[in-house]
This record gives sequence, C-alpha cells and structure tokens, in this order.
Amino acid sequence: MRKVVVFGPGPRFKGGIAHFTTSLCTALHDAGADVTLVSWSRQYPSIIPRDFEDKASKADVFEGRKIPIHYLADFNRPLSWKRTAKFIASLEADIVIFQWAIALQGLPMGRMAKQLKALRPETEILFDVHNVVQKEGGRLDRLFTRNALKKADSYVVHGQITIDEFSQLLPEVSVQISADGRRSREFKTMIRLFHPVYDMFRPLADFDVQETKKELGLNSNVFLFFGFIRKYKGLHLAIQAFAELVKRQPDCSLIIVGESFWDTVDHRSLSVRIKKFLFRLAGRILLRNKDQEKEYRPLLLIHELGLEDKVCLINRFVPNEEVHKYFQVSDAVVNFYEYATPSGVESIAYNFGKPILATPVGHFKHAIQNGSNGYVAKSMEIKSLCDVLEKSILEPVPQSNVRLLASQQSWEKYAQAILNKETY
Repeated sequence: MRKVVVFGPGPRFKGGIAHFTTSLCTALHDAGADVTLVSWSRQYPSIIPRDFEDKASKADVFEGRKIPIHYLADFNRPLSWKRTAKFIASLEADIVIFQWAIALQGLPMGRMAKQLKALRPETEILFDVHNVVQKEGGRLDRLFTRNALKKADSYVVHGQITIDEFSQLLPEVSVQISADGRRSREFKTMIRLFHPVYDMFRPLADFDVQETKKELGLNSNVFLFFGFIRKYKGLHLAIQAFAELVKRQPDCSLIIVGESFWDTVDHRSLSVRIKKFLFRLAGRILLRNKDQEKEYRPLLLIHELGLEDKVCLINRFVPNEEVHKYFQVSDAVVNFYEYATPSGVESIAYNFGKPILATPVGHFKHAIQNGSNGYVAKSMEIKSLCDVLEKSILEPVPQSNVRLLASQQSWEKYAQAILNKETY
C-alpha cells in the first residue's frame, strides 16, 4: 500500500479546486492507497474581501471513507508553512501531491515543497498543475509560479494547453511526457492526463425533471451557466447571445447558477471596507488587470435586454446536494469563456451527459468535438455564439456520445497513473 499525502483545499472550502482535491483523495483511497488530506486553514491573504468557506454543503464528501483531514497551512502565517511541511514529512509518504492553481500560493507552496524534500528526500513531490498562466495576470505571477513548480520531481497536467504554457514559462526544465504514469529516470516526468469527470455530483434516478422545470418556470430548451460569476467565464457573452437566440427560438430558457465572486461579504462593514482599500492598492501595484472585475455586473443585462421571463437566476453559492437538479433540467451547458484551461464545470456536465457549448479559446479548441461532446463557436462574435446555441437545439448532441467520452476520463484511470511505480 502506497502512502500518499494530498495538499490542497479541503471540503471546508468553496470552488472547483476543493472539489478536485476531495475527489482525488477518494479516488486514491479506492485505488488502494493510504491517503491523508492536508489542507490550508486560510488559502489567501486576509486582505482579500471575500468569503471562501462553504457553509452550505452538509453531505460527507468522503461517503464514510476514513480519510484523515488536517487544516494546517495558513497563508498569512509563514511559521505554519514550516509546521505543515514537518507534519507532512512525519507521515513518511511515498508521494505528496500539491494542488497547483493559484500563482499567489507559489511562495508558501514552494517553501513547503523545498523543506519537505530536505526533510525526506525519498518522497516524490508531484504538482498537479491545473493551469500555469493566471487568468488575472499579475506581475508577480511568473516569479511565484516558477518558484513553486521548479521544486517538483514530477507533474500531472490536464491538457495540451498546460504543457505548452509550462514549456514557455520553464524552458530550462527538461521533462519526459508520460501517458500512463511511468516515471523517467533521467528527467522530471510530466504525466499527461485529463480533468477527470466529477462523480461526486450524480443524477438522481427518481428526479422529476418536468416537475422541476415547471417549478423554476423553464421552457422546453434549457441552457445552463454554472459556477462562480467571473469576467473570464463570459457570462456577459452568454446573456447577449441568449438574447439573440430567443428572437429565433422563443421556447428556451437560461439558468444562471452561481455566486457573484466579489459579493460574498457585507461591503458596508468597516473591516470589509478596509480590506477593499488594501486589496485595491495591492492590485494597482501587482495586477495588469487594474479593474479587478469591480465593475463587472453581467446580471444587469437580464433587465436591460428584457429577459426576465426567460432567465432563471440562482445568484448564490449552491450546496453540493443541490447541484444535480440544475444539470438534470438542462439540455446543454454554456461555457463562453474568454480564456479556458480544463474546466471543472465541463467535467460536471459530462457526468450528467450534458454537452458543452464553448468559445474557440484555449482548452476548448482541443477538447470539444462538434457533435460529439458539444459545439464550439466559430468566433467570439455574438452572432456566432448565438448560432452555437441554436445548433444545439436543432441538432442536439446525443447523451450517449457525451457519456462515452466521460467513461474515458475516469478518476480510476487518473489515480492509477499517479500511483504507477514503474520507470522508463
């Protein structure tokens, strides 16, 4: 039995990386590994004016499995980084898997990885790389990312776009690409896998789709936007394209399910106002994107475009137990992103047999095959995006096609590749 430590946000936290971390622990456990989850206690600087904890979900994400969870690393307390590394070393793991998605975390994660390697050289340090280039584009991103990723012995990536970004940022790091997890003796190994299809969100067999559509006031053809409302996710594009669609196909609805990313705290309180001031100041110094999304208000388009009776808005963080119903009542999932790495929302959709409608950017250009698992627009223009929405109505993608793809991207395959002991 191989001993594995997974470092990343535990189930206490919101978001796709937390879901990924817990799903990975489950998959490794089911593959026969002795797994421990070591989590952040606070993931980000305390000046960020946002609530990152999931206070809504109640279900046991490990479904009775005995997987220990330790909330140890506090981004704001460097001494906790050292204590975390010492604790992980004391577990004497064969592999420690760091979940890498945020460049800002490069300093603490790089420090922990370096110290862990010094304390226990025989442990394999593996970085599970969700993206290399940050969507927000900060000035220090390059430095923090290089600092952390260079500390790894091996990597897991979820698509070709990540390999390309890695080689551009770290051209001096020689890697051997592996498809099955075998490690190279001469170079660092990069295991090219995929974003596994989430099975923690499952369709309910006895779920009454038609009754729920009636309750939500939905029409026959239903499109879903799901997840945090961030500018790069293109909700403004989805709403504008949908507004054009209803002129051609009136019997359709758009469900928007997600929390406005920067509206999770009381902005009137003194402490939040101080955090906002400090955060804006830091942003002006560190970020290329100066507005930090503060003016991004795509939901105003619903009223401006007269879509109140066509849009079902669930503008909050929904608990895990509620996720299934929005996917089950939908026909297709709209991912009109401005920039795309492998998407957690995409993986949830596949587990429900739902196709992805996407923009021709990043990961989607390689991953979405027209008519097989969705449709990709020809351009970012609203007309082209509207055409994709309409095509999914006129030529719906069979769920059997989507489920076939999903079967090829299982957590079982993902875990087995990570646990592979063989070398070239």
